[in-house]
Amino acid sequence: LVLDSEVYSNTGGQLSKATPKGATARFARGGKRLTKKNLGLMAMAHENAYVAQVCMGADMQQFLNALTEAEAYDGPSLIIAYSPCIAHGYSMTKTLERERLAVDCGYWHLYRFNPRLRLENKSALILDSKPPKGDFRAFLEGENRFRALLQKQPDTAEKLFEDLESECKKRYEFYQKLSEIFL
Repeated sequence: LVLDSEVYSNTGGQLSKATPKGATARFARGGKRLTKKNLGLMAMAHENAYVAQVCMGADMQQFLNALTEAEAYDGPSLIIAYSPCIAHGYSMTKTLERERLAVDCGYWHLYRFNPRLRLENKSALILDSKPPKGDFRAFLEGENRFRALLQKQPDTAEKLFEDLESECKKRYEFYQKLSEIFL
């Protein structure tokens, strides 16, 4: 189980490979310029691991399904859970609301990859997220890690935020295609 806060939270909020494009972090005050590494896709590439990306506040049933399937899977299992932290700049009493926003706007995608489904002649990838419908920009502006860049370098922030939204949309479309062909 990977609790993905998208920074090295427990060591002071430094930039990491998990930090999304456009976010500020210690040692990345000008906003991260590179795309976040896709841990789930890297694990799926091995084709023998159960992989799920979850967000408990967005879809509790999907989260429970992933835990149950991962436990039942005879092989390695990886669950990546979106995990907001205090460094994101809002009260932790708002965590479930922020998680729902992340999924609704298409920032965080929910899926389950189960190689056993191939034995039933089904796609191994189940995309549980619906098409994005929320306000992506409003989601970003609700977090210190993005808001700080917008305040200090608005032109840079605009470009990086547009890039990040485009990347998230493309990733969703990619998962859709994989879920249709990944036999």
